[in-house]
Amino acid sequence: MRILLIGEYSNLHWGLSEGLREAGHEVCVLSNGDFWKNYRRDISLVREEGTPFAGIKYLFNAIGLLPKMRGYDVVQLINPMFLELKAERIFPFYRYLRRHNKRVFLGAFGMDALWVKAGTDRKTFRYSDFNIGDRLVDNKSTRELIADWSGTAKERLNYMIADDCDGIVAGMYEYYAAYRPRYGSKLVHIPMPINVRDAGEAKMEQHDKVRFFIGIQKSRNEYKGTDIMLRALMRVKENYPDRCEILKAENVPFEEYTKMVADSDVLLDQLYGYSPGMNALLALTKGKIVVGGAEEEYYSLIGEKSLRPMVNVVPDEEDVYRKLENLVMNPHLIPRMKEESLQLVRKYHDHRTVAAQYLEFWQSR
Repeated sequence: MRILLIGEYSNLHWGLSEGLREAGHEVCVLSNGDFWKNYRRDISLVREEGTPFAGIKYLFNAIGLLPKMRGYDVVQLINPMFLELKAERIFPFYRYLRRHNKRVFLGAFGMDALWVKAGTDRKTFRYSDFNIGDRLVDNKSTRELIADWSGTAKERLNYMIADDCDGIVAGMYEYYAAYRPRYGSKLVHIPMPINVRDAGEAKMEQHDKVRFFIGIQKSRNEYKGTDIMLRALMRVKENYPDRCEILKAENVPFEEYTKMVADSDVLLDQLYGYSPGMNALLALTKGKIVVGGAEEEYYSLIGEKSLRPMVNVVPDEEDVYRKLENLVMNPHLIPRMKEESLQLVRKYHDHRTVAAQYLEFWQSR
């Protein structure tokens, strides 16, 4: 098949493309490299901010690429906002893709209107980026996201594409739960793909101190719960200075980020998650322990009965502190957990296995 993957989140589409290519398919990834992360792609479409008429230039570049976006058996969009344009300008691009390709699929992989709705209804999740039980999380990030995706052109675009497309792929339990009530008949959950071989050799050695790694995006600290996790981690370091150390990255390119992960023992990931995202999967492929989203809903969805390598935390600083402290005080647990990390990611998230699941779903629609 000829397959076009538009947009990128944390190397998801490029990793998928590698699995599809190994299966003999012709694949093109068109993206901006996920901004500063600069992931690989076949066609680069980047909006150069800070220059005069950046938006107009980007629009004309996107229009110029339209002939390269036709004639595919499958087109998959990373998100309803699959181009760096206002939602109003994306409607005609979607219609063009629909008209000139056989099948179009929507990815439920990140922030969109249905995710905001599921978080703010205070019923879908026990906790999320937007709610803790019946209480709405009120901070600058959540207020901006709710305003951005509720009653806006972005929301209309999201529902139009979801209603019209041939199918929807959710990469994590959270997004599957958000889309299931309205789109269950055209929805499938497929685990996130990652190239286990290209992730590098797993470093399984035991360090004298437990090395914790935390990645920080200043603009998203509150939204991802990094602020809470960092506070708990700093307390552990203060109380056990001879037993642990902290590796911290702020907005670093992907290659540097992967090296820092490889030198650590434990990755702190998304506090409000129910399942591992792409950063967590990268850590698992390197034989690291992930502290973050690993609720039973995730294991149930993938059908795993026994492997539990990740340390699940809830949005509470004391819970995070206690679980980090447990790792520091019980380093003998770490080798087994690292080995189970490798087993889990190879069993469910290998890019070749995931690519086969995508092909089966695409061909069934």
